[in-house]
Amino acid sequence: MTEKRIEQRGLYFEEFEEGAVYLHRPGRTVTEADNVLFTTLTMNTQALHLDAAWSAGTEFGERLVNSMFTLSTIVGLSVAQLTMGTIVANLGFSDISFPAPVRIGDTLYAETLIVSKRLSSSRPGQGIVQFAHTGRNQDGAVVALATRSTLVQCLPAASAS
Repeated sequence: MTEKRIEQRGLYFEEFEEGAVYLHRPGRTVTEADNVLFTTLTMNTQALHLDAAWSAGTEFGERLVNSMFTLSTIVGLSVAQLTMGTIVANLGFSDISFPAPVRIGDTLYAETLIVSKRLSSSRPGQGIVQFAHTGRNQDGAVVALATRSTLVQCLPAASAS
């Protein structure tokens, strides 16, 4: 008997359905270490992310999670389900917003709407897929929104028939 082997991968261009919404689970609980490490690795010395005493005097009363960490995490949560091994490149991000702050200890969840897709006119065997990513905290509050355009592979010729 031959052992069946299944490798996790994202979707090929043909497998994306415009209007479909993917819920990415599990979520990711943000720790203090995540925030401090990401903030210092990226040279973002904003006191709102690093200085607990200073941040206590702000309208938030505490440090907030770096918004670039939030964006990276909501996109990252989508990778295994949508683009692992099938993406060629990120083409760009637009319409990025952070409607509510993320605090240390919050859990981030992501969902992705497939906005559109079209075959590439200049790259045979590849297509452009536009995603609308939404990040929510554990209470369901929207904490991040972003539109992303990607270049993805089409199904390999042997699989297309």
